Amino acid sequence: MPQIEQIATTLSSQVFWLLLFFGLTFVLVGLGMVPKIMGTVDLRDQQIAGDLAAAQAARDAADLEEAAWRKRENENRAAAQGLIADAKAKAAAASSAKLAEAQGRIDARIVEAEAGIAAAQNSAMAEIETVAADAARDIVARIAGADIEPAVAQAAVKEVMAHG
Repeated sequence: MPQIEQIATTLSSQVFWLLLFFGLTFVLVGLGMVPKIMGTVDLRDQQIAGDLAAAQAARDAADLEEAAWRKRENENRAAAQGLIADAKAKAAAASSAKLAEAQGRIDARIVEAEAGIAAAQNSAMAEIETVAADAARDIVARIAGADIEPAVAQAAVKEVMAHG
């Protein structure tokens, strides 16, 4: 078979060209492209590491800013609570003063009213004494037929009212 006989002559040249082609491919890929790819990968890794470091730094700065904000917020809240407490105390003092003033006016009106009631009571008592003295004079005049002086009737009524 002629194909088998040609193998020996063509095999060595095919192996030679195969090794030459793979050798050139290895040199071109291994020495030319791989370092560029590795350089790109290294650059990408460095960029990612830099981005992660920047992100961590930003997170740390944000945490510090948040802590400062919370501290300011708590201080402001405490100050506001203090202002509210002062306002409540002032309002309570003002209300207490107004209530005391109103109570003073009410007490004065009560004293006036009690004085008016006492005056009316005294006036009524005096009027009752006068009416009682007149009634006693009329009763004595009808029953005994005697005429009593108004001053005597008045004195008798006062004496009876003082005892009873």
